[in-house]
Amino acid sequence: MIRNARLAALACAAAALAAHPARAQEPLKHAPRPTAGAISAQDLRTRLYAFADDSMMGREAGTRGNAMGTAYIASELRRLGLRPAGENGGYFQDVPMVQRGLAPGATLSVDGQSYAVGTDFLAVPRYGQILQFAPAFSASGVQAVYGGRVGEPSTMISPEQARGKLVVFAAPMGQNGQPTFAFWAAGRTYAQYADAAGVAFATLDLTGQGLRGFLSTDRTELKGEEQAPARLPAGLIISSAAAEHIMGAPLANLQVGAAGKTVTGAFTFFERPTPHPVRNVIAVLPGSDPAMRGQYVAIGAHPDHVGTEHDAVEHDSVKVLHRLFRPEGADQPGIDADTLSAPQKARFRAALDSVRARRPARVDSIYNGADDDGSGSMGVLEIAEHFVSLSPKPRRSILFVWHNAEELGLLGSEHFAAHPTVPLDSIVAQLNIDMIGRGAAGDTEGGGPGYLQLVGSRRLSTQLGDLVESVNTSGRHGFTFDYSMDANGHDQNIYCRSDHANYAKHGIPVTFFTTGGHSDYHQLTDEPQYIAYDKLAAISRFIGAVGLEIANRDARLVVDKPIPDPNAPCRQ
Repeated sequence: MIRNARLAALACAAAALAAHPARAQEPLKHAPRPTAGAISAQDLRTRLYAFADDSMMGREAGTRGNAMGTAYIASELRRLGLRPAGENGGYFQDVPMVQRGLAPGATLSVDGQSYAVGTDFLAVPRYGQILQFAPAFSASGVQAVYGGRVGEPSTMISPEQARGKLVVFAAPMGQNGQPTFAFWAAGRTYAQYADAAGVAFATLDLTGQGLRGFLSTDRTELKGEEQAPARLPAGLIISSAAAEHIMGAPLANLQVGAAGKTVTGAFTFFERPTPHPVRNVIAVLPGSDPAMRGQYVAIGAHPDHVGTEHDAVEHDSVKVLHRLFRPEGADQPGIDADTLSAPQKARFRAALDSVRARRPARVDSIYNGADDDGSGSMGVLEIAEHFVSLSPKPRRSILFVWHNAEELGLLGSEHFAAHPTVPLDSIVAQLNIDMIGRGAAGDTEGGGPGYLQLVGSRRLSTQLGDLVESVNTSGRHGFTFDYSMDANGHDQNIYCRSDHANYAKHGIPVTFFTTGGHSDYHQLTDEPQYIAYDKLAAISRFIGAVGLEIANRDARLVVDKPIPDPNAPCRQ
């Protein structure tokens, strides 16, 4: 109910702003200017227009554009004179990654009827700690059996009943009592079906096009990342029609353990190196106090985004459509102009006509990632330049880390935490920055110039949470903090969705700074022209002040909350 009310409020605000923009839009292009030690909107504008330019091609990990982005950051660190803290005396830490995907020729058939990949079934890939499948599937004649409903263990099939069979599961139930596509909510329980030929989830009809594309697209992943049990069943997502045909009846009419038909099929997955190296970028500003120089305040962001779209679309059509009807961007189900009601189409057309009167149409296929996380990455770079200009320098050392492949499952920060270039126990706190360039009234409920979300600031150290608040007050930064996303059990699980999580699980106090989601989140429309640069500068100054306060404290922050098991799944 709270989420629906929030969406309704955002939609009303977005509708008004779509027709009457609240502030002047930045230009499509910007000529760079020299940067200086003071954190300024002009410096951030120069940096972000370069970093989120079309030439970077969306900075997806493993691509040339991503390598260009990390090279830009390293060149700036070198220019500023910051000490390299990567591997082999350089600024980079290689993150060992590979491309994995479904090999050509995947088949699935029942009673001589063949099913089509993408339309009737998908093979489930392995993806970080979320989807722990991806073994090959080979069945020359395997019996199907009904396994029950996902997420209801007491009614699911026993491992003995599943042995050697293809287990077909009904869709899990969401909090609203309706079936949902989110089968991975209980994904780690399927190790109990290791002796099954495979597990098939009848959720394809509930899976949006974006997620279908995600599951069927070749993935870039951390090599050797698998922490899953050695034996797992192959995984499939199938349509309800395919499930009914395989089982010979609608799943709702079946008893758990009911036998289905004989299934034939085969698929396997390939693995190959990424076309370009994936690299964390790491630098250190040595502390001025010899007694504290071996301790570090880590400040980080992620340089990667999600690449390009295969088919170009008209930019302003997407911008207006999402601002009116999809105010949380990719955090909401997809929407298409053809599916709008007649009144919605009229509103859409009127708003688009208003935009079109100001500028011509242009096609777009690049996910520039200006806010996500160009804003955070350039904010960290601006903070670094500011700290270099300080005299005296902070007492503790400042560790700047740009964690790559965050969008692929926090892989760069996972690798850094497993292979730190400074002792992990020497990091006294980590300040993570992801999306700090928006947060206006039309972006999020309660938004405005002083709006800022904080996550995790008191989850390990009460002192850190208090310090963040006191710096805001004493420095007259003027921010109003929204802690709602930090609530235990929040459905967006933000505490576990960005790089700070890989520090927190090792007992390092963290604070995550963000202005939150918006209609351009993970869309082609997340471009530098839509960033609020004065606010981006103000937040960067504030985070810099927090980092400086931590670095100059006489004592380390006290960890007074329980430290999680680093090997256990993250929980908010």
